[in-house]
Amino acid sequence: MSIDATDRRLIEATQAGLPLVAAPYAKIADDLGLDQVEVMERLTSMQDSGVIRRIAVAPNHYALGMTANGMTVWDVTDADAIRLGEQIGALDFVSHCYLRPRALPDWPYNLFAMVHGSSRDEVAAKRSEIRALLGEALRSDDILYSTKILKKTGLRLGKSKG
Repeated sequence: MSIDATDRRLIEATQAGLPLVAAPYAKIADDLGLDQVEVMERLTSMQDSGVIRRIAVAPNHYALGMTANGMTVWDVTDADAIRLGEQIGALDFVSHCYLRPRALPDWPYNLFAMVHGSSRDEVAAKRSEIRALLGEALRSDDILYSTKILKKTGLRLGKSKG
């Protein structure tokens, strides 16, 4: 998994987001002196090889009125954790869901799901939906509400020299 100088320039040009224009790939191609097809092929190739994970929208939930954001944490049976995590991650109100090791005895939770809502009551209702989905595999849970955005960016490459 290596990239050449053109791939690096392409990553640098897109790492802060795509241009907000009608034809973003054409704009990137023009800025870099490339053909639009080459830009799209290179991005696809880097995605296929794992150099980049995805090209996606990263909304600012606060700006969209979703100000009651809560990380729901769940202690579920290990045998069911992957299957249940996939089900929770597929819910339209969960922005990301992942497994983490427990830190016993203080932190029994192994499944995490970020839930967004316009009020804590809305988030609590969504949490109840998850609780029902988990059923008998659920042993305990909690929710940690966000107070501010700490990070909304991925890895940033430094500008290449030359």
